Amino acid sequence: MNEREGELKDMHNNYTEQPIVHTLKKNYMPYAMSVIVSRAIPEIDGLKPSHRKLLYTMYKMGLLKGNKTKSANVVGQTMKLNPHGDMAIYETMVRLTTGNMALLHPLIESKGNFGRCYSRDMKFAAPRYTEAKLADISETLFRDIDKETVDFTDNYDGTMKEPVLLPAAFPNILVNPNQGIAVGMASNICSFNLREVCEATIAYIQNDHVDLLDYLKAPDFSTGGQILVNPEELSKIYKTGRGSFKIRARYRYDRKNSCIEVYEIPYTTTSESIIESIAGIIKSGKIKDITDVRDETDLDGLTIAIDIKRNADPDEIMNKLFRLTTLQDSFSCNFNILVDQKPMVLGVYEILDHWIQFRMNCIRRRSQFDIGRKSQRLHLLTGLSKILLDIDKAIAIIRNSEKDAQVIPNLMKGFNIDKDQAEFIAEIKLRNLNREYILRQTSDIEKLKKEIEDLKNIVARDERVLAIICEELSDISKTYGVDRRSKIIDEDEVEHITEEKLIEDYNVRLFLTREGYIKKIPLVSLRSSGEQKLKEEDAIMMEFETRNKAELLLFSNKAVVYKMKVHELPDSKASMLGDYLPNILDMESDERIIYMHATDDFAGHMLFAFENGKVAKIPLASYATKLNRKKLTKAYSQISMLVSMHYIAEDQDFAALSSIDKLLVFNTSGINPKATRDSQGVQVLRSKKGSTLVGFKPLSELDLKDPEYYRAKVPAIGYYLRDEDKENEQVSLFGI
Repeated sequence: MNEREGELKDMHNNYTEQPIVHTLKKNYMPYAMSVIVSRAIPEIDGLKPSHRKLLYTMYKMGLLKGNKTKSANVVGQTMKLNPHGDMAIYETMVRLTTGNMALLHPLIESKGNFGRCYSRDMKFAAPRYTEAKLADISETLFRDIDKETVDFTDNYDGTMKEPVLLPAAFPNILVNPNQGIAVGMASNICSFNLREVCEATIAYIQNDHVDLLDYLKAPDFSTGGQILVNPEELSKIYKTGRGSFKIRARYRYDRKNSCIEVYEIPYTTTSESIIESIAGIIKSGKIKDITDVRDETDLDGLTIAIDIKRNADPDEIMNKLFRLTTLQDSFSCNFNILVDQKPMVLGVYEILDHWIQFRMNCIRRRSQFDIGRKSQRLHLLTGLSKILLDIDKAIAIIRNSEKDAQVIPNLMKGFNIDKDQAEFIAEIKLRNLNREYILRQTSDIEKLKKEIEDLKNIVARDERVLAIICEELSDISKTYGVDRRSKIIDEDEVEHITEEKLIEDYNVRLFLTREGYIKKIPLVSLRSSGEQKLKEEDAIMMEFETRNKAELLLFSNKAVVYKMKVHELPDSKASMLGDYLPNILDMESDERIIYMHATDDFAGHMLFAFENGKVAKIPLASYATKLNRKKLTKAYSQISMLVSMHYIAEDQDFAALSSIDKLLVFNTSGINPKATRDSQGVQVLRSKKGSTLVGFKPLSELDLKDPEYYRAKVPAIGYYLRDEDKENEQVSLFGI
């Protein structure tokens, strides 16, 4: 065995075989839980760990009241708590700033270029160029944090302490939006108006059965826009934490310049993606009334300018753009929140329940801290009051103590006080050992007793704690509350744009050739077109005018009718061959299209004339289907050979020609319609000596000298053609 084989054997011996499930549980699950608990999912204070570490660092730097400092300084200090790279910390910081506009109530006041949340390409400046400090509203997040309202834990290297949560005095989890993607789960929380959240929380505290929809009208976003409200869907979100709602842009119309100006867009999209979508629509010709789109965003804010034709309807164009672009978008709610380090999908009611419990705990802990501090102060002042009875005795004890270490024990013994009280008295300056000073100090004793009793009452009674929460929420609402930015619109008031409405409607002319080519040419361009281009030996078989929104029926020689929308055919030109139908319709090799008709309402009838002299009158409605099928078999009868087919909007005169030159003129009102598509029809032209029907045309297309000569009640054999009619070119062609 060579040396290499020995190494491979040793490596193999070092591996332990185990089921893949055990490997995932041992190696992957700790990573997954770390991402869920320590990175991606926000907690009840509305912050992820990265946000909390950054904000607490700024708080300890004195940036709540002080001047702004360079962002690079903040990033560097934050690395004492956050072990990730400086750019990751700075990107976290950017989103929290007033400059980025991602939050309804930014927690960091910024100076410099921090990009914009609505722009994909507008990048933020480097941290050495920008400055920041905590915004005023951040004070409510840190309120009483130094009074042991929340737990603290060691940082990653054990050199510092950091808060597990911030004692947020309002439901920040609902006021500022949050999104996170963990392992196997995600979180997507929309933002709500601060004033509405505070009012809703107060109402919920006062009445458990309150309907939050009465107070929390709808989500609210920093980018504004319009919220399309569906009360049932919102109620579902409030109860379950899952659901979705629609946001759409806001716009105004500049009539002078024939320009639509979009100035607010959905929070979920960017101006660049919208412009790219509209540019694609212009290029494809889906909306012909749009001539140009450009980004006119400046220091005054977002503006997307859409130039339109002067006679175009701006509202109709915007309705189409709402359907085709992210000018209208959906926000999918997934209120996944960490509660006691456990991810939970909670509705708004449950979020408020957990936040209220969290805030009650903060207030109780704050009260306990104040009780401890005030009790300590009361204890010291009680000791001080005892020397008021004999100040001279206290002075004598201190003066007569031979050693410094004997002062405290002698005071304790002389006035029956404990060590803390004695040390407090001993530290009083000599000038303050007078009756006035001691009386002034001890006058707070009764006040402290009442305050301590009141604090103990707060700790003991839930209603007192809840009243404090309501009072704080009311103050925060008055101080920091702002009007809604996102306008609320009832979903029922909004016009729903269907696919049909998105189709441009204009006059077109269709051309069908014998070789199976079809052209759709807009009448506007047809007027300036030259001769139609065709393949050699090909000829135009049919042509007629219709609308781009019409439905097209294409009948083949295999008794099949193919159905398609006229708009599905691309606009063509006279200089082009058009589209080859066998490829479009997936026809059989020996199948060809012999007739076409376009309709808007499937009114009228189809007439099928057969070689055996029968004519079938089939309502066009028989070819309409609810399922929008693209291919219908048995489009007409195949018992006898088909000679001709025609569409009639109403009954009219037709002429039928037999193989023995007998002509019959009749009105189609004499033929009863048949609902079955492949009906044989009724006998119209009787056979004589084995004669067959060879021609069938509307009477209006024939120039007969005396058409009434050939008229008879069907069924009939008809009358021999007169010599003058035989010489008629139209009639002779009719017989071929």
